[in-house]
Amino acid sequence: MLIARTVADLRRHLSTFQHPVFVPTMGNLHEGHLNLMRMAKPLGDVTVASIFVNRLQFLPHEDFASYPRTFDSDGDQLRALGCDVLFAPDESELYPEPQTFKVLPDPALANILEGEFRPGFFTGVCTVVLKLFHCVFNGQAGTAVFGQKDYQQQLVLKRMVAQLAMPIDIVTAATTRAADGLALSSRNGYLSADERAEAVHLSLALKALAASARAAQATGRMDVTAAENQAMDHLRARGWQPDYVTLRHQHDLSPVSSPGHEPMVVLGAAKLGQTRLIDNAEV
Repeated sequence: MLIARTVADLRRHLSTFQHPVFVPTMGNLHEGHLNLMRMAKPLGDVTVASIFVNRLQFLPHEDFASYPRTFDSDGDQLRALGCDVLFAPDESELYPEPQTFKVLPDPALANILEGEFRPGFFTGVCTVVLKLFHCVFNGQAGTAVFGQKDYQQQLVLKRMVAQLAMPIDIVTAATTRAADGLALSSRNGYLSADERAEAVHLSLALKALAASARAAQATGRMDVTAAENQAMDHLRARGWQPDYVTLRHQHDLSPVSSPGHEPMVVLGAAKLGQTRLIDNAEV
């Protein structure tokens, strides 16, 4: 596995390939990341992973400085999977000067849910992903693989690629879960033993709301707001601090007033102790 530290080295190595497949990460890899790499392998002629903790997507009070950095073990895991190239720039390489040019995603999609509770988050995500796409694909066609756990993020990125006419196919991989159903996340490592045992109840609450929505599709009768509030109250009673639990249309994350037969998704974000977790369940 080649480790490229500069954009020039990365492009020089990839210049002989026709269809790169790219998995961007912030490191501290877990089985979910590895499943993205496994999915990526047959989709092109060279697989590229990146490790870069992107300052632009962290709010001032968030965990940029303490975000786990486990480069050696990450590299070992990628190498074992047959990853061809690891792009691991330092901050001065990717941002050699202050990044004053930024991508402003559609507010209708990016300023709700995660964007409401983490203002500027998707601007930081889109800016770094666009820059990484330019570094890896350099204008040519390719494929990028993202996880479904970050449901809103993959929708925002798909919209960005489409509107900017980039020849990149974004593939979304199913969320990888622990045996008890907890969505794998690098931030799960912040949980205490008791919190880890409790953490699965976020996904259980989302699945319960999704089941209610599915049952209501036949009748069209469901007080969606009451069901959402009930789910959040249930989490609060267990010691969580929910930001949102909500039923939305899959294609644009607009609110659902009454369940029909269109694809829907339940999304949730809640803090357990000091750790904020997100998850979703499609209907």
